[in-house]
Amino acid sequence: MSRPLLHIGNKRLSTWSLRPWLALKKAGVEFDENIIPLDTHDTRAELAAISPVATVPVLEIDRLKIWDSLAICEWAAEQKPGLWPEEPGQRALARASVSSMHSGFAGLRATLPMDLQRPKGSMGMGVACWGDIEAIEKMWARLKQDSGPFLFGDWSIADAFFTPVATRFDTYNVPISEASRAYVDALLADADYQDWHAAALKEDFPAMGA
Repeated sequence: MSRPLLHIGNKRLSTWSLRPWLALKKAGVEFDENIIPLDTHDTRAELAAISPVATVPVLEIDRLKIWDSLAICEWAAEQKPGLWPEEPGQRALARASVSSMHSGFAGLRATLPMDLQRPKGSMGMGVACWGDIEAIEKMWARLKQDSGPFLFGDWSIADAFFTPVATRFDTYNVPISEASRAYVDALLADADYQDWHAAALKEDFPAMGA
């Protein structure tokens, strides 16, 4: 197998890219990365050249191209099974939480987009966004294990999927419980995430029309 290549969007903006990037790092997979700037005149054409659905991330391994963030995380877990909880019940709950994040919480996504260069500060949030925040906090409270800082004790793919949420809660000063804040702080203190964040702060890509 040749060295995998992960195509991603701007680290400043791309939540979908962040998740599998973290999973691959935790799996110990050595890979190269190719950043495709989002929101430029050439973005659509560049994405269409690598993905049948014209989205990032895409993991390229030899002639295989995996174009979905969850699918890439599952591939990473096959390289290192410890990325999911070992106990079957906990593993099922971890997958359920990931699926909820993968397909839901549209209000949160639309109202509080991830932007790692945005100055911290509160902003107005509608009913849908607040409903998503409440649902996420309830999910975290139900899933959080006592043995370790992450949802299921050790770091798992579930934590990869909620790291972009943690950045939103932090950036927009979202009022959350002490338990939720402790979890957010643990996700943002993770060494691999810190590497991503540092790179995001250095990005300077032209926007559409620039």
